[in-house]
Amino acid sequence: MSSGLGVEVVGIVNKLQDVFSAVGSSAAQIDLPQICVLGSQSSGKSSVLENIVGRDFLPRGTGIVTRRPLVLQLINRPAEKTDAKIDTSDDKAANADEWGEFLHLPGQKFYDFGKIRDEIVRDTEAKTGKNAGISPQPINLRIFSPNVVTLTLVDLPGLTKVPVGDQPKDIEKQIRDMVLKYISKPSCIILAVTAANTDLANSDGLKMAREVDSEGIRTIGVLTKIDLMDKGTDVIDILAGRVIPLRLGYVPVVNRGQRDIESAKPITQALEYERQYFASHPSYSGKESYCGTPYLARKLNTLLMQHIRATLPDIKMRISQQLQKFNTELASLGGPTADGNSGNIVLSVITEFTSEFRNAIDGVTTDLSLNELNGGARISFVYHELYSNGIKSIDPFDQVKDGDIRTILYNSSGSTPSIFVGTAAFEIIVKQQIRRLEEPSLKCCQLVYDELSRILSQLLAKIQSFKRYPALRERLNSVVINFFKNAMSPTTKLVTDMVAMQACYVNTTHPDFLNGHKAMQIVNDRLNPPQKPGTPDPKGRLPPSVNPRDLDVDPKHEEPSFFGSFFSAAKNTTKRKSAAPAAAGSTMEAPPSIIKPQAAFNDRETMETEVIKLLIHSYFNIIKREMIDTVPKAITLTLVNYAKENLQKELLQELYKPETLENLMKESEFVVNRRKECIRMVQALNKAEEIVSAV
Repeated sequence: MSSGLGVEVVGIVNKLQDVFSAVGSSAAQIDLPQICVLGSQSSGKSSVLENIVGRDFLPRGTGIVTRRPLVLQLINRPAEKTDAKIDTSDDKAANADEWGEFLHLPGQKFYDFGKIRDEIVRDTEAKTGKNAGISPQPINLRIFSPNVVTLTLVDLPGLTKVPVGDQPKDIEKQIRDMVLKYISKPSCIILAVTAANTDLANSDGLKMAREVDSEGIRTIGVLTKIDLMDKGTDVIDILAGRVIPLRLGYVPVVNRGQRDIESAKPITQALEYERQYFASHPSYSGKESYCGTPYLARKLNTLLMQHIRATLPDIKMRISQQLQKFNTELASLGGPTADGNSGNIVLSVITEFTSEFRNAIDGVTTDLSLNELNGGARISFVYHELYSNGIKSIDPFDQVKDGDIRTILYNSSGSTPSIFVGTAAFEIIVKQQIRRLEEPSLKCCQLVYDELSRILSQLLAKIQSFKRYPALRERLNSVVINFFKNAMSPTTKLVTDMVAMQACYVNTTHPDFLNGHKAMQIVNDRLNPPQKPGTPDPKGRLPPSVNPRDLDVDPKHEEPSFFGSFFSAAKNTTKRKSAAPAAAGSTMEAPPSIIKPQAAFNDRETMETEVIKLLIHSYFNIIKREMIDTVPKAITLTLVNYAKENLQKELLQELYKPETLENLMKESEFVVNRRKECIRMVQALNKAEEIVSAV
C-alpha cells in the first residue's frame, strides 16, 4: 500500500470517528479500527505517546492522570511556506505548521501545546469532577504536524490496583471494565506498554491483553525504560518471542526520565539520545533500525493501514445495515417531521389492530412461535384440555355416598314403599350433579376472556404506533377491555342457561342412556353370578331346579322389615324388653325425632342403590359429553367470534371522534426524544456512507 493511500484510509477512519463522536451515541454499533494504548500507571505510557507526537501535551502528576479515554488523531501535514504570523508569545516552541484541535471546540486551533494539556485537564474535570473519578466519555484531539505519521491512537487510563487519596474504592474495577470495553472489540489493535526493568510475566497490560487476545494476534508490545535495565541484561529474548510471543512482536524504546521531564528536556533531544543509545548498545547495535520511537510510529502506521484495509468492507456493510435500521425506526416514529392526518392515523391504527387481533385468534400470522402456544391456540387449549379434563374429572359420587342414596330412595317413596326402583331418587341426584357443571363452565368463560386480554396486551406492545401515542394506547385498551366485559354478560348467561337446561329436564329416552331393566340385569349379574346346577348360593339356598316344592310349602322364615336397616337398634331393644315379664298391653313407642339408618345394607337396598348409581353414571356421562361439546361453541359464538366481528365497529364508534382526536394524537416524550436521536444517527450514517463510498 502506498503512503498516500495509507494516509487516505487512516483519514477516512478519523472522519468516521469524528462523525460518530459528534452525535454522542454508540447506538450505531460500528466498531472502527483503532490502536488502544494499554499499560500500568508507571509503565511510561504517556512518554511513549509524547515521543510519537514529538510534543509535551499530556497531563502529568501522581495518581490517575488520564481519567477519560483520549482519542488522539495524528495527521501528517507537510509544512507550508507562508508569511502568516502565529502568536508565540506564550510558547517559544509554537510553530505555525503544528497545532491541535478538539472535537468539542470546533474551529478553535491550539498552537500552544501547553494549552492543549490545560484543555484536557479542564474538560476532564468538567465531566468527572476534580476528584479521581473516571468517565468512559472520550476526548477527541486531532494534531496536525509535518513531524508525525498519520495515525490514530486511543490513550486509556493507566491500570492501578490500590486506591490512592480520594480515589473510589472500586477504582481498579472501574478502569478494568472501561479498558476491556475498548480492547475486547476485534477491530482494536492493542498496544501493550510494559517497563523492561520489570518481570514481563507480571505485566498488567500484557496480562489483560491476553484475556481478550489469547493468541496474541492483534497485540503489539512496547518495552520502555530499556536504559534503566541492569548492566549486562537486555530484551533480546523478548524481542525474539522466546518469553511471551506476540504475532506483531515487540518494539523497545527509550523515553525521557522524570528528571528530563522536570528539566523540560526537549523531545527532539530525547529522540536523538534514544537513537544513539540503540546504535551504541552492544545488544541492539545491529538491530537499531527495528528499535526506537520512529520505528514504532511507522510500524503502527503500517499496522493500522493494513487493519483498516481489511475491515473496510465490513465497515461499509455495517453502516448500510445500521442506516436501514434507523431509517425504518424513524419511519415507524412518523418520519423526520412527524407529519400525518390525525384521523387517518387513528383509522390506520384501528385497522391494523383489528386485523392483527383476528389473525392472532385464527393463527394467520408470520411470526409463529416455536416454543409456546399463542393466540387462538391457547383458547383451543382451554377448551380441549383444561375444560374437557375439568369436566371429566367430576365424580358424581365423590359427594353423594351410598348411604345418602339409600336415604333418598326411602324419602322419594313417600308413604307408600315402592315396588320397583323409583325414578324420583335418580332425578334428584342426577340434577344435583349436573348443577356442579356450572362452576367449571363459567371458569372456562373467564379463562377465554383472560386469553383475549392477553392477545390485547401482546398487540399493544407489538404495534409501533402505540409507543408513539400513549394516550391512544390507553384509550384503545380501555375500550377493548370494556367490550370484552360487555360480551361476557351474554356469554355467562348462555352457559348458565345451558347447565340449567340440562338440570331441568332429564331425558331418559336418550339413545345412549342405559334403561332401568338393563341396569337391573347388570346389577343382578354382579351381585348374583350364575351358579352351576346343584350348587348352593352364598346363603346356602338351592336353586329352584333342585327344590321344586311349592313356595307355600317352604318353611316360613321371618321376613325382614321394610325399614329394617333404620330400626335394627330399636328391634334389639324390643327383644331385650320381651325377656322381661309381659306388660298388660302391646308396646308401641313414638318415632324418634331423627330417624337415620342404623344397620348395614340389606339385599334389596344394595340392589336398588347399585341400580341408581349405574343409571346416574350413564346419564351424567352423557351430559358431560354434551357440555364438553357445546360450551366451547357457546363461548366462541358470544365472545370470541363476536369480538372478531364487532370489535372494529366498536373502536370506530369510541375512538374516531373529532373532539377526542387531538388528545389521542399527543406523542410521548420518549418518542419525541427518540426521533431526534434517530434523525442524528441517520444524518451521521449518511455522512459515514459518503465517506466510505469515496474509497
